[in-house]
Amino acid sequence: LKLPVSTDDLRGLEPGMVVYLDGRVFTAREGVYKKAVEEGEGMPASQAEIGNVNFHCSPAATILPDGSYDMGAVTATASFRFNKWLDEWFRISGCKIIIGKGGMAPEVYVEKFVPNGAIYLTTVGYGTGALLGRGIKRVVTTYWREELGLAQCVWVIDVENFGPFLVESDL
Repeated sequence: LKLPVSTDDLRGLEPGMVVYLDGRVFTAREGVYKKAVEEGEGMPASQAEIGNVNFHCSPAATILPDGSYDMGAVTATASFRFNKWLDEWFRISGCKIIIGKGGMAPEVYVEKFVPNGAIYLTTVGYGTGALLGRGIKRVVTTYWREELGLAQCVWVIDVENFGPFLVESDL
């Protein structure tokens, strides 16, 4: 899939299909959801800057001496922990794809994703962090790094042939 995506781009996808992503993805975990939704701060940047694909993950990333970043791997985290924020999250983020390690009940997809024209992708098995890392072409920037730390901040990454991911929910 070429990113960013529209709901129309997702219409032909069915559960079980394998997809790879090309474009811009951002990470967001509990700290970001809490700051953006519960604390009312909203998104740290525009959708044009960060994209509309949210990966629930913890990056294996370092800051290099020149201030640039190296992200060699990304490991998905279980998404069921985010359910309570999803209504507002979709409204403020405009996300069309969320990626994670699964764990959500079917009704979450029906009640939260479908009305927002969004789908859920899951990682293929465990231990794929280094495999996924091969698809990361560059770290564009981070947001809220000082407040949330490296594991919880927003990472904006450009990806190519990023995957494989399994379609877990459809429209």
